[in-house]
Amino acid sequence: MTNDSLTPACDSLNILDCTQCPRLADFLQAVKAQYPDYHARPVSAFGDANPKLLIVGLAPGMHGANRTGRPFTGDYAGILLYQTLHKYGFATHHESVSADDGLQLTGCRITNAVKCLPPENKPVPQEIKQCNQYLSVELDQFVQQGGAAVLALGTVAHQAVLLSLRLKAKDYPFGHGQVHQLPPGNGVRLYDSYHCSRYNTQTKRLTAEMFEQVFANIVAELQS
Repeated sequence: MTNDSLTPACDSLNILDCTQCPRLADFLQAVKAQYPDYHARPVSAFGDANPKLLIVGLAPGMHGANRTGRPFTGDYAGILLYQTLHKYGFATHHESVSADDGLQLTGCRITNAVKCLPPENKPVPQEIKQCNQYLSVELDQFVQQGGAAVLALGTVAHQAVLLSLRLKAKDYPFGHGQVHQLPPGNGVRLYDSYHCSRYNTQTKRLTAEMFEQVFANIVAELQS
């Protein structure tokens, strides 16, 4: 398996040059002026080009993916994620420090519902909807390639996945540890977890044991 940061289909959409959300584009321009060394552009997906597991987060963090250019890399939110990916055999190392640290994912790819850093980490509904065109391409290709499990980190990611697949949120309610069989024909299951943010982990809303149980369920299903 290869580890391309962008699949060919997604690359054709020119994610890195997207400025379709004026508020986000203006904010990134201001961030780049303040932090010239930061990536400060839309953040592409990272991982295996032909994954069995697709992880969908919310959006890049200011000093994480927005700085490094790799999802969940360089900030607190990625600590638990990459430790868990390594433990369950999806990552070659237990931490992701920078985009050139040599880390590779196997059988897994990570993306976000919103590709750009939003002010206060809160994208507005129109931005989520606008950016959904990219997630739709990723999910379509994921299904076509035989992907089996989608893990949504938080409610926004969960709802973005459903929007991409043109499914109604009321039919697939979010809940930590929930597993949803998506419509017959694609063989994909949607797994839910609370987001591995600093707030959730420090308040124990999400513990390492809770997070690992979600991955244990995914791995068991992939191996069955």
